[in-house]
Amino acid sequence: MRRRELIALFMIAVAMSPCAVYAQKSPLPIVGYLGFDSAEKSKELLVAFRGGLRAKGFVENQNVAIEYRFAEGKYDRFPELIANLVQGRVQVIVAATGTNGVLATTSATKTIPIVFAIAMDPVSLGVVSSLNRPGGNATGVSMYTPQLTAKRLELLAELTPGGGSIAVLINPTNPNANVVASDAEAAAKSLARAIHILKASTDEQIAAAFKEIRDQQHVALLVSPDAFYIARRERLAALSEQGRIPAIYEWSLFVKYGGLMSYSPRITDVSYQLGVYAGKILNGAAPADLPVEQPTRFELAINLRTAKIIGLTIPPHLLARADEVIE
Repeated sequence: MRRRELIALFMIAVAMSPCAVYAQKSPLPIVGYLGFDSAEKSKELLVAFRGGLRAKGFVENQNVAIEYRFAEGKYDRFPELIANLVQGRVQVIVAATGTNGVLATTSATKTIPIVFAIAMDPVSLGVVSSLNRPGGNATGVSMYTPQLTAKRLELLAELTPGGGSIAVLINPTNPNANVVASDAEAAAKSLARAIHILKASTDEQIAAAFKEIRDQQHVALLVSPDAFYIARRERLAALSEQGRIPAIYEWSLFVKYGGLMSYSPRITDVSYQLGVYAGKILNGAAPADLPVEQPTRFELAINLRTAKIIGLTIPPHLLARADEVIE
């Protein structure tokens, strides 16, 4: 009897030990994060994303794990990366990818909750049933509004009051290509300015587009929203600088890498909201009931160093409206 009692006491002690208690804990919930860029170039966005998660009670490596996958600016990598996350049994996928990555993610799973960032209307793409009640397994942030394209063209027109044609660079492989072109044409008409649509979906085509801008003497350039272009922001900014072309971009990320000007929602706000929604879902909310958010705060960023290099003087009234100025 004495021996049996000792064995029983030993088993109870083992069961109550810290190691045993730790072993009995459930594994951490896993968030799959899919980015369009590289990990190195996504640091600012990831800080904001983790801040959104923290606001809902989740801290990485404490009570949530995050599996990161980055497409390195290559659309064709999305299917493989998404399949990897799906097979890893993540609790939610954050598609911080733009339109192409969002469509690839929503096509890959109809059961795993998805939180997306998209530059197009998700309703017209069939990603959600409505902005107020998405209805499926996906929700997130939509930055689409025709007024953004009009505003960017208006800013370029202010920089080039002497007139001339404005080039608009569009990625033809992006599902929003025709919509952006239509928005640009309508905005140009209202401004009484000529535009010329240029298409590029490869590095070679980007180089050819800039050659055409020089040859045709377009006075300015609008780079349309596209993850492929964001991943090549340094190259696009350098080509614009070399050609002394005033250019406007979607995100302030371009301006920080030498681009002249950008007008958009604050990209860190978008990233933060993705973290908030991922946290809400981990806490039990259903994507179908979380309305698709639309940014309400927009920022104008200007790089004065680039303006000086290309020989451009920024009008004082425009500079006064800038939210961020890089000197």
